Amino acid sequence: MTVDELRKHAALILDEVERAIVGKRETLELVLLGLLADGHVLIEDFPGLAKTMMARAFSQVTTLGFARIQFTPDLMPADVTGSSIYDQREGDFEFRPGPIFTNLLLADEINRAPPKTQAALLEAMQERQVTVEGTTNLLERPFFVLATQNPIEYEGTYPLPEAQLDRFLLRTGVGYLSREHEWEVLERRIEREVDEVELNAVVDHETLLEMQRALEQVHVDETLGLYIVDLVAATRQAAGVQVGSSPRGSLALLKLARGKAALSGRDYVVPEDVKAVAVAALAHRLTLRPELWVQNLRAEDIVRELLEQVPTPAIEPPRS
Repeated sequence: MTVDELRKHAALILDEVERAIVGKRETLELVLLGLLADGHVLIEDFPGLAKTMMARAFSQVTTLGFARIQFTPDLMPADVTGSSIYDQREGDFEFRPGPIFTNLLLADEINRAPPKTQAALLEAMQERQVTVEGTTNLLERPFFVLATQNPIEYEGTYPLPEAQLDRFLLRTGVGYLSREHEWEVLERRIEREVDEVELNAVVDHETLLEMQRALEQVHVDETLGLYIVDLVAATRQAAGVQVGSSPRGSLALLKLARGKAALSGRDYVVPEDVKAVAVAALAHRLTLRPELWVQNLRAEDIVRELLEQVPTPAIEPPRS
């Protein structure tokens, strides 16, 4: 698959998902970039903003296997990974896989479960495998976790530890709709006369894997690569930052910038691609000093400041 074919398929996916999710093209594009880059996405926002519907829409449009886990305080790790059950007929234990054995896993309200249950996702997210009672089971590709999280100020939540946050390729929000877009939601509901939105599949399982492989054709100049390295390194020296981004953040920026370039119709990355995804890729990887919370500064603000401070290189299009 060529980069141009990837762009066309991506546009079809986004257009179809937009039949269910109104006025959030930028957020939908970030979620798709996470999927194409073979990463995982954390959506953090208030209830009722179509986060769950978004996950279902992507699974329908891409024909991916779908499973949803509602994270609650009493959820156990075995409820996520599965467990071995004794079969009296066979006289032996039989492994019954949990909902994690799917292509697109919706981890709904992930911060409502305790850390030991959240940690059940770590191995799967990083190594695409699940180990239960000493036996390792590989997960089918693509494997994509789309987790939702309510703001941590809400009671009854368990903030994700830094090691788990770092496993997410990007973090984004949804935000409230404009007046016009919210009326469009109501208008569409009136016209179809049912709550559910039926979406059409526009790509199959194998096509999606080809789209992921096509990103490897997007050229990244050394100068642009060093710009990514400098930007991530700047998060480690930034005032008010206790812990900056690891090299995993550099890799996330690389993958997402490649995807952004492809969706823009280019087979090479420019600095604007990096800047467009930098906040989503890096902000959740920063640990701020306590005094910044008092000043109401967020990690997103720090990354935006660094984008202004780190010199932007001039990139020439590669010669064909």
